[in-house]
Amino acid sequence: MKIIPHGAAREVTGTCHELQVAGKRILLDCGLFQGKRSEAAVKNATFTFDPAKDIDAMILSHAHMDHVGRIPVLWKRGYRNPIYCTYATKDLSAVMLQDGGFIQEKDEEFFKKHCKASMLPFDGPLYTQQDGEECGVLFQGRNYNEWFDVLPGVVRAKFIEAGHVLGSAMVLIEVTENGTKRRVGFSGDLGRENLPIIRDPEAMEPVEALICESTYGNRTHEDVTTAREKLKEIITRTAKRGGKILLPAFSLERTQQIVYELHFLWDKHELPPVPIFIDSPLASRITDVFMKHPECYDREMYDDFLSRAHNPFYFSLLKYTESVDESKSLNGKPGPMVLMAGSGMCEAGRIRHHLQNELEDDKNTFLAVGYMAENTLGAKIVDPTITEVKIFDRFYRKRAEVAYIEAYSGHADQEGLNAYVRAIDGLKKVILVHGEPEQMDPFGERIRSWNMDVAMPEREEVIEL
Repeated sequence: MKIIPHGAAREVTGTCHELQVAGKRILLDCGLFQGKRSEAAVKNATFTFDPAKDIDAMILSHAHMDHVGRIPVLWKRGYRNPIYCTYATKDLSAVMLQDGGFIQEKDEEFFKKHCKASMLPFDGPLYTQQDGEECGVLFQGRNYNEWFDVLPGVVRAKFIEAGHVLGSAMVLIEVTENGTKRRVGFSGDLGRENLPIIRDPEAMEPVEALICESTYGNRTHEDVTTAREKLKEIITRTAKRGGKILLPAFSLERTQQIVYELHFLWDKHELPPVPIFIDSPLASRITDVFMKHPECYDREMYDDFLSRAHNPFYFSLLKYTESVDESKSLNGKPGPMVLMAGSGMCEAGRIRHHLQNELEDDKNTFLAVGYMAENTLGAKIVDPTITEVKIFDRFYRKRAEVAYIEAYSGHADQEGLNAYVRAIDGLKKVILVHGEPEQMDPFGERIRSWNMDVAMPEREEVIEL
């Protein structure tokens, strides 16, 4: 049995891992790389395998673009085998991938019009909306905690609640080879306990090897109970000076999470009456999917809203924008306001256009509420040593206040990761992925101290079990 990381190897984005067993090849996720634009473009457009001939099946952990975003590229290259995922992930992926194609098309159009030819490493978008829609025929929904055949007689799998986003799952994989059964686990993105909306992560069943994320392998999160108070303080402070809160957020989960928090504060009369704009048609469509999957909700969702027949994602201050004209009109509106837009790392979507217009105004606040991968625009804005950032084809001074609420992270921190790994019976080997070296390496050292073997592979490095 072999495991080969084709992405998210000593970096966070581009998750794509291959399991080779009994002459068969299975992919675990196939996501977009994000970071330096020219480097990411090359990685996203190329594979070291032939999707049409080499891959027999795929198992998908969740619908974030760094896990699902290159599936339309597989489709373009001829992949036609099943993609197994939870039902919520199937519905979310349909929305995410069509929107991803739209963004690819619009970005290509903008860059050709405004940027130098050197910024266009390929001719044409990575994939189109049509590609994003057509590949949906490959997705097959499965329930949590029920075995299903991936390759009958050779590989079966089970989804376990990961607690990261709606529909997210860890994967338990059972391989039968030469009459012997072996089990391997894949953490996907491991979530946190006590976050609103979705259920807490479950425990991984006994496995001999685990492919494990390490995003926050050497960091402890702020207490989630303090996040709501910080959110209130930042909005109140910015509103008093008439500014705009520029809030980049992933359209999947983080947007719904922040809307949930704002609604809760408004119901408790703890939020100033400032208009809140969700400038993301994708977020609106994803929110509709959320309401179709109550099987993923936690008890808090019922206690805070559903028990009173309240929709947590709609209230009087809130407006979801749809058209480009509505989005553009927000730049001319005076503050105060909360302006939430994708993408979460500021690498795509409408947030970049708002940053062009608002980042140099010292009345405003840039509020980060999620992970910013190395070299992304969001990471550069959050970095206090950087005074100006490049957006599209020119530089802008960072005059707006910059704030960061880390407590909303959907990833387990070092304490959560420690507890997760140590609780797995029979675990002998851990393959660390989805982490940058400063987070991954200390986590690896801790695992070794627990008398387990650790691998922290480079991209395309072969791990033999």
